[in-house]
Amino acid sequence: MGDVLSTHLDDARRQHIAEKTGKILTEFLQFYEDQYGVALFNSMRHEIEGTGLPQAQLLWRKVPLDERIVFSGNLFQHQEDSKKWRNRFSLVPHNYGLVLYENKAAYERQVPPRAVINSAGYKILTSVDQYLELIGNSLPGTTAKSGSAPILKCPTQFPLILWHPYARHYYFCMMTEAEQDKWQAVLQDCIRHCNNGIPEDSKVEGPAFTDAIRMYRQSKELYGTWEMLCGNEVQILSNLVMEELGPELKAELGPRLKGKPQERQRQWIQISDAVYHMVYEQAKARFEEVLSKVQQVQPAMQAVIRTDMDQIITSKEHLASKIREVCVRNHVQPYIPSILEALMVPTSQGFTEVRDVFFKEVTDMNLNVINEGGIDKLGEYMEKLSRLAYHPLKMQSCYEKMESLRLDGLQQRFDVSSTSVFKQRAQIHMREQMDNAVYTFETLLHQELGKGPTKEELCKSIQRVLERVLKKYDYDSSSVRKRFFREALLQISIPFLLKKLAPTCKSELPRFQELIFEDFARFILVENTYEEVVLQTVMKDILQAVKEAAVQRKHNLYRDSMVMHNSDPNLHLLAEGAPIDWGEEYSNSGGGGSPSPSTPESATLSEKRRRAKQVVSVVQDEEVGLPFEASPESPPPASPDGVTEIRGLLAQGLRPESPPPAGPLLNGAPAGESPQPKAAPEASSPPASPLQHLLPGKAVDLGPPKPSDQETGEQVSSPSSHPALHTTTEDSAGVQTEF
Repeated sequence: MGDVLSTHLDDARRQHIAEKTGKILTEFLQFYEDQYGVALFNSMRHEIEGTGLPQAQLLWRKVPLDERIVFSGNLFQHQEDSKKWRNRFSLVPHNYGLVLYENKAAYERQVPPRAVINSAGYKILTSVDQYLELIGNSLPGTTAKSGSAPILKCPTQFPLILWHPYARHYYFCMMTEAEQDKWQAVLQDCIRHCNNGIPEDSKVEGPAFTDAIRMYRQSKELYGTWEMLCGNEVQILSNLVMEELGPELKAELGPRLKGKPQERQRQWIQISDAVYHMVYEQAKARFEEVLSKVQQVQPAMQAVIRTDMDQIITSKEHLASKIREVCVRNHVQPYIPSILEALMVPTSQGFTEVRDVFFKEVTDMNLNVINEGGIDKLGEYMEKLSRLAYHPLKMQSCYEKMESLRLDGLQQRFDVSSTSVFKQRAQIHMREQMDNAVYTFETLLHQELGKGPTKEELCKSIQRVLERVLKKYDYDSSSVRKRFFREALLQISIPFLLKKLAPTCKSELPRFQELIFEDFARFILVENTYEEVVLQTVMKDILQAVKEAAVQRKHNLYRDSMVMHNSDPNLHLLAEGAPIDWGEEYSNSGGGGSPSPSTPESATLSEKRRRAKQVVSVVQDEEVGLPFEASPESPPPASPDGVTEIRGLLAQGLRPESPPPAGPLLNGAPAGESPQPKAAPEASSPPASPLQHLLPGKAVDLGPPKPSDQETGEQVSSPSSHPALHTTTEDSAGVQTEF
């Protein structure tokens, strides 16, 4: 691989890439500096005026579940240099970076991981044919002839391939279709969360960045949604550069690649990955420099805004009125109802599924309390329930509803390159609403437990609390869905409308610049005001369409006039206390609600690692070899799956002495596996390895390893001696090294 990179990425070409990257970054960062002042003004105005959004009924976690491990298990990974498949122990910590260890023993001994993969921007492929088609399309003229050896051979029928348009690819395979389905759900969860890399609580930097991206691409006449707006700011910026730089390199280097088609494909993947890393490092340095610059002048800008807020608003409204007279025409009103209907069906189905899954899990727990341990087992059940929203397998049925989203006939008209951005946004909302429902249930039930209920009273309390939470969920999910529909409709229609208006309106905009006072020029931009005017025009039709949909009650949406104010005035006060540790406070020690004497502060590093909470774990025998025939799995025991059936069981008034129902679903049990009557002892949970081995000089992290913020790709334990080309090799000991 080194020969390929040294041949095609010599010093002259690397210098050309750096200059081209610098030019693109300079142009973009000017947009970012301009948008920073606008975003700062909008943020401060929002704080003063407020939004009038409906008051949420559900609570949300102020302290996230940082110690959870989402998934762990074994899979086979293809080593590109040795062309061999190796069995790896893999886990997904709370930050959704896939961590690969040599084996489970290496993990338990706290040996540094082989790789930490940040999956932002990746796609999951479940067949080699899909992968070969994408590879063939990425480099024209390299489609292998029929019967020739492909670039990748999988020893089983169940591969999972992580594909990225610019960075390196990762190849995995599983032994059975069931394992493939589980890992696909887990990796899709990783991608979904890593794609959402810009913090939502960033009220200035985040909007300034995304608006700058949109303005930059519109300056290149690129309207519509952008599929690579995923990851953190530097990853997105690297994708922006590669969008322009990649085709140029492909046209220049493609004809010079030597060898058979599959060999040229492999060379191009290596070259693209190396260039992507070079771009990333340059983008990171430049972005951090400009971010520091605008943050230094932020206090002075805030002082001007506070002093002249009214004058700035008046000036902006005057500008908007002048633009409105000249430019705005609506071309999208006839299409809004059909777009809304396409969005509403799968989204409402997904949120309904979230409600049903939550109801089923709580009801199963209630049945288990009736038939098994009562309060003595409650801590175990609740600890698993608290992580329900982060269980990729149990949430999969909710996420799958969005996969049916289609904008047939509208996608091409509105230049929507992919519906994935809307699917993933809705899925993130589903996860958030599930976690809010679970956390509210936890808080209310914990309050009930303070009354010292008997087993029978506890079961009735669980049912009452469940009904209260479901009512709150129905209201909040309606508000969240309506907001999602409005945002999605704007995201689809505004770029289309701007593109339609550009030939006649863009040339008119410069003359409005003279209407802006020089002192306010950092906070009022003609282009942004023009877009706001267009948005306001379309928003009237969007609000009307969503309002009519709510009146029809077709998708269980509350009307705007239906407002629940202070339905539980003291509820939010309950969330101000310390987070509930169900495992400590209601451990199975025969004391019911007696807290355990141990405290988190007294735990050692190894104890904290040992007690790392796992949402779900599927660990295989590490000595097993690659099978060539997958053995069928035995079906899981029957379980009351239907909501109606579960309600029927509760209505029967089961007594404590009644035999337990067949196969009760314990929260946290992997899909397709037999639930166990008792939770595994804490010592069986593998410890999480800190990243001090990977990042020398950094403070010791007591949590599990974090995905690299350095790239979209992998971070490995030991750097090599050639940082410029960013290659990845495997030495004689089988240890991957990068850079």
